[in-house]
Amino acid sequence: MSDRFFFKTGDGYQLAFRFDGSADRPVLLLSNSIGTTLSMWDTQIPPLTEHFRVLRYDSRGHGDSEASPGAYSVDRLGWDVVELLDFLKIDRVHFCGLSLGGIVGQWLGIHVPERIARLVLSNTSAYLDHYGNWNNLISKALQPGNMPEVAETFLRNWFPASMLDENGETVRGFRKMLLKTDPHGLAGSYAAVRDMDMRRSLALISSPTLVVGGKYDTVTLPEHSELIARTVPAAKLSLLSAVHLSNVERPDEFNSILLDFLLQ
Repeated sequence: MSDRFFFKTGDGYQLAFRFDGSADRPVLLLSNSIGTTLSMWDTQIPPLTEHFRVLRYDSRGHGDSEASPGAYSVDRLGWDVVELLDFLKIDRVHFCGLSLGGIVGQWLGIHVPERIARLVLSNTSAYLDHYGNWNNLISKALQPGNMPEVAETFLRNWFPASMLDENGETVRGFRKMLLKTDPHGLAGSYAAVRDMDMRRSLALISSPTLVVGGKYDTVTLPEHSELIARTVPAAKLSLLSAVHLSNVERPDEFNSILLDFLLQ
């Protein structure tokens, strides 16, 4: 029996999700980054399920979730989460998202604050201009045969050189994850990031918020985390000695600060 279940979004696409932990505990929803699946949170599950029922899902166009064609919007990715919660009849959750998942978390905190108890925004940004390069990234992702090169670019952005040189089980696992990602899911998600700017509307977030950044993150820079933490009322900021996937590179530290915040 599969550990994944499916629901259909309002625009007709199947998204995959799974639960871990006891059904009588508060729900914590985890949201993945571009190019990954819900498995990116595997090292968080043992400590988190001691306190929470953990709900994970594969973002649209990733893992076992269907890829809709064309550009995605942050609105659409946010509604995917709202529709998942409605489908499961869950009124309110704690939410932790990393990178694209953190962008979705910002949208939820701004637009449906009644659904979000505590909010964790990890290695993310309210605006990423990427020097106008998004359309090139979209074209490259959609060009047949380019996924190996695309995957290596992601890995260089995600992990320190020491982990890449070692090419251990973690890096190999994420490479495999990337190579299985639907190019339309990557391209659609790139478009969502290209078109979003939440720098001003962040001030509307009312949920208690923790911002986690990586000191060596070259994608969502430390100053991006600092801007979010300055703008969201009473947000806390924690910068880890990590690159982009701080939950994978520094799992013990990440788990500790996450639980400290969620259990307050």
